[in-house]
Amino acid sequence: QLQLVESGGGSVQSGGSLRLSCAASGRFYSSYYMGWFRQAPGKKREGVAAIDSDGASYADSVKGRFTISRDNAANTLYLQMNSLSPDDTAMYYCAADLVNWWLLPEYKYWGQGTQVTVSS
Repeated sequence: QLQLVESGGGSVQSGGSLRLSCAASGRFYSSYYMGWFRQAPGKKREGVAAIDSDGASYADSVKGRFTISRDNAANTLYLQMNSLSPDDTAMYYCAADLVNWWLLPEYKYWGQGTQVTVSS
């Protein structure tokens, strides 16, 4: 069992930056594959970034702007978001599973989400 709690969301102007965190509680955190997803009102949940021991994968819409990382000693996943635009406005969720789903929203464990709002 794994519990995930996101933080770091907020309101920012276009061009700004935010750093999201996802704190995990549970055993064997380092064994889990993890990802970040987002969902805007009226839209499907989409994969933003995912990470495993070999590297990371990003949605085309965030490549070069977002960076996913993890600190296994701190049981924490991060998403550094730069050059934000209004199109990035959404609820952001972290997810984890022992299966590597990469950017597919099939992960078993989900956080409650943190809101990111970007104004123009």
